Amino acid sequence: MPQEIPLLTIPLAWKTGHGKATGKATMDSQTFRAMFRFAYALAILLSTCEASGAGVSINGHNVDATLPLTTGTSLSLRCSAEGNTIDEELVWYRNDGLLDLKPENKINHSEVCIPNVSTSDNEVSFTCLLKSNSSAKVTVVLDVLFPPILSGETSLTVEEGSDVDLNCNVQANPQPEMTWRQANGTLVLKKHRFTQRRTSDFFQLSINKAEKSDSGTYICEAYVSHNITTRDFYLVVEDKKPVFPLEAIIAAVVVVVLTIVFGIFARREKIFKCFKKPVSTAL
Repeated sequence: MPQEIPLLTIPLAWKTGHGKATGKATMDSQTFRAMFRFAYALAILLSTCEASGAGVSINGHNVDATLPLTTGTSLSLRCSAEGNTIDEELVWYRNDGLLDLKPENKINHSEVCIPNVSTSDNEVSFTCLLKSNSSAKVTVVLDVLFPPILSGETSLTVEEGSDVDLNCNVQANPQPEMTWRQANGTLVLKKHRFTQRRTSDFFQLSINKAEKSDSGTYICEAYVSHNITTRDFYLVVEDKKPVFPLEAIIAAVVVVVLTIVFGIFARREKIFKCFKKPVSTAL
């Protein structure tokens, strides 16, 4: 015999035209639970939709942006939750690293400060987002402007006939125009002997089979907006030193040693007689 499903009486009275209740409805417990789950899911969905309307802004901007600055300045980035109906916890990232914030600097409004912007901050990104919804975020990328900074080994000495590279390391934003010249005038790039190579980090002058006449001062120049930055490189090309015939000397020493050994071996009897003591005869 099938198990009887208990009925849950719901006092849902309806009225006739005279305003009197005419009856009441009943509902089984399974149907009631199903309706309750549906109502609960609907409430969650509505609250999620309401929360998804919240967003963030950095310094009043709710879209990703690039922020130009100069070195030595101070920067304050203020993130605010917008469109939220409840308190929202904010999260900051510096590039891919999570920033540690004080509790009072997390809810609805949060601020990150850089007291002294440097060249190392160039192209660094700061991202603020809602902890409850990581897709609600805004990113700011720092565009730190600074003049060229040149570096590299400035004094080089090579032998005649050797290859040599003069490496002028460069840091700058924006990227400068680069050129090499000699102290006595414009550098003539002799075919197959002088080549230049440029990357975002260095400007290289390569000399193939250096000659004595290549000795002198070479100047690396960087141009930005009619301003010039230079660095001097000093090259000395020495006379080619004679190659030390090490292998030939070793071979000669081996021959001499073997000759001595074989000579001693061939005359071993005479040598032993020289060291043999004479026998004395008693009278």
